[in-house]
Amino acid sequence: MIDDFSVQIKQGTKKSHSAAENTKFVSQFLKGVLEPEKYRTLLADFYFVYRAMEEEIDKLKDHPVVGPLAYEELYRTASLAKDLSYYYGPDWRNIVTPTESCQQYVNRIREVAQDNPYLLVGHHYTRYLGDLSGGQILKNIAKSALDLPVGEGLNFYEFKNITDKKAFKESYRATLNTLPLDQHEVNAIITEANFAFRLNMYMFSELEGDSFKAFMQVLCGFVTEKLGLDNEEDH
Repeated sequence: MIDDFSVQIKQGTKKSHSAAENTKFVSQFLKGVLEPEKYRTLLADFYFVYRAMEEEIDKLKDHPVVGPLAYEELYRTASLAKDLSYYYGPDWRNIVTPTESCQQYVNRIREVAQDNPYLLVGHHYTRYLGDLSGGQILKNIAKSALDLPVGEGLNFYEFKNITDKKAFKESYRATLNTLPLDQHEVNAIITEANFAFRLNMYMFSELEGDSFKAFMQVLCGFVTEKLGLDNEEDH
């Protein structure tokens, strides 16, 4: 158990968090500039990402590290399905497909769930805490930018079973600090969380038509961080 894990992962992903917020798609989103086609494509990508993550978490509810974070009140797949029905119509399941960047993200989630399940914590932290925090700001921006009818197209941001988001996030961080991990595993999870941020950035960049450059940044960034972690182990 590492009792300051929640602090370490927050500090260890700060630069990646900032970089994600400064991608063209997100920075434009925050300014209220949002193209409907790109937005619905992003929601479709998120559907595939969350479906993969939640399917793997469900399989690992008895895992000593993953299990304590299997909060079903966080799950987003059903909410995203409602949004996609609004944006694409009732036949949306036969219309949407994952982008190249999304498929890479899904593949990574499946890979770590199979080979090193504890690394899923990095993906879980990156997405769900973001949804509970900045995601609530994005909800209001999307509603205004897309001129959405009341109750439509924003289910992704709704956490109907979490009445106090601040208290929930505090409880989540407290749980992180009780997970049965050693420092090496914590370091690996932080590296994976940074990779998760880059995978998100790859999706954002693909929406803007710059997928090759984004892919190379993802690949190079992960290799650099992995080499840094390996070097740390050698000392």
